[in-house]
Amino acid sequence: MSAGRIDKSKLPSRYVTEGPSRAPHRSYMYAMGVSEEEIHQPLIGVATCWNEAAPCNISLNRQAQAVKMGVKHANGTPREFTTITVTDGIAMGHEGMRSSLASREAIADSVELTMRGHCYDGLVGLAGCDKSLPGMMMAMVRLNVPSVFIYGGSILPGRLNGKDVTVQDVFEAVGQHQAGNMTDAELEILERVACPTSGACGGQFTANTMACVSEAIGLALLNSSGAPAPYESRDQYGVASGDAVMNLLHKNIRARDVVTRKSLENAARVVACTGGSTNAGLHLPAIAHEAGIDFDLFDVCDIFRDTPYFVDLKPGGQYVAKDLYEVGGVPVVLKELRKAGLIHEDCITASGETIGEALDKITGEADGKVIYSVQNPITPTGGVVGLRGNLAPDGAIVKVAGMTAEQQVFSGPARVFECEEDAFEAVKKREYKEGEVLVIRNEGPAGGPGMREMLSTTAALSGQGMGKKVALITDGRFSGATRGFCVGHVGPEAAHGGPIAMLKDGDIITLNAITGELNVDLTDAELEARKADWKGPRETIYTSGAVWKFAKLVGSTRLGAVTHPGAKEERHIYMDL
Repeated sequence: MSAGRIDKSKLPSRYVTEGPSRAPHRSYMYAMGVSEEEIHQPLIGVATCWNEAAPCNISLNRQAQAVKMGVKHANGTPREFTTITVTDGIAMGHEGMRSSLASREAIADSVELTMRGHCYDGLVGLAGCDKSLPGMMMAMVRLNVPSVFIYGGSILPGRLNGKDVTVQDVFEAVGQHQAGNMTDAELEILERVACPTSGACGGQFTANTMACVSEAIGLALLNSSGAPAPYESRDQYGVASGDAVMNLLHKNIRARDVVTRKSLENAARVVACTGGSTNAGLHLPAIAHEAGIDFDLFDVCDIFRDTPYFVDLKPGGQYVAKDLYEVGGVPVVLKELRKAGLIHEDCITASGETIGEALDKITGEADGKVIYSVQNPITPTGGVVGLRGNLAPDGAIVKVAGMTAEQQVFSGPARVFECEEDAFEAVKKREYKEGEVLVIRNEGPAGGPGMREMLSTTAALSGQGMGKKVALITDGRFSGATRGFCVGHVGPEAAHGGPIAMLKDGDIITLNAITGELNVDLTDAELEARKADWKGPRETIYTSGAVWKFAKLVGSTRLGAVTHPGAKEERHIYMDL
């Protein structure tokens, strides 16, 4: 617990609250009912991604009030503000998906600008949906202020015919419906019951993956991400997070003291052992970039390769976030990793103690059903692996959780599509053959633009019973809910002249997740000859606006698809101005 007052003479908020020249600024504070005492306390930004777009974010506004109580309890003055979210479940399968990855940058940018503009001294960030979690964490590391992250919590599963159901089942039901195996009425019943509460998707998709990351990387209090969104018990973590940020401010522990090379490695371990979303391969390098740390897709995948997969979560496994919470959550997962010597225990966390010290207080043990023991894992290597080869010199990524060793090797002729819509139409009409490698290109960060996720296409394949009979590669992304041999982040992307741009129907492509290879049966000379004939990037309809701006600025997928030079080019730290 924090105690006592903090001297504001070196804090950013002195610029807006202290001295005669700041009388106009203080008058604005009085106008909002802030007392004299509160004005002269540290100002803490409480940022949420609350909106009415989707259930993932709808409870953040309420949870923020608990955070503010914690800040006040510890002699700080909370100032709540909101930023945008683009929710992938709503944006999926149409032009709206181009806004998704760009929204991560907009979230980080808008939190940065709000904090800078109003000179707040610390930050508690609440986020619920896919891109909002890394976006909020990126802002914390970029600003390098005392920071605590808190996840809004997952949705509860729906129930139908005695079984738990999730939104993934609805996406896959679309494929069943197209195949004639499900009636209109059956689909309508499923869509009504699949998402019964507030909260983010319950499987180990991107939101829950990055929520697990927030604890493992140290920005969130241990176990704070576990309780489902509707549980009122989440409020105790909100209060504790508000209290914790004041403790960090007292001790001058900043976001980059927490986010280090070692803590990024801890985070990657948790993604691998839980069979997390491939999108972590994009977001961890982006967070590292904000701290000036070299930690790219290959670094992430090196850790994935030698981390056992031992937490049985959807989509590769059976359970959802609520089940993980009920058997002890991320702290128990971290304890299992520690038993195998796979965690750096000296990393500082949001509590002000090291992760080792925090884990010493955790009494729970692996239950053997949701969390297997690390000595008896589901598979000996991670649920997510990296690939590289002559088709992906800058790497690619695939989720193999739930796949057998035989399913992790695939070779077949390419069937090339110039965009996701073309591929989805072909799948819908079954204009593809078993044994083919479907190639969807021009969907990278710059070329898409926006690096869309392909869940509609992959879910339709699964719904048709073809998820294991074809492979799919793209320079775009896959949802954390994707299953089957689906390789994303192929780099360099087509718009940057990567080999994926040179593929033709019938080229033999070999994918091997065991050896980490992705190759096309073409010589270097043939690839060069095709590149000489290449007509350049496909034109898009995005020639102005935010998506155009993102496409112009965005860098390589391998480095996190970031849009600014990062901490290596900094000439100042915000807190020290």
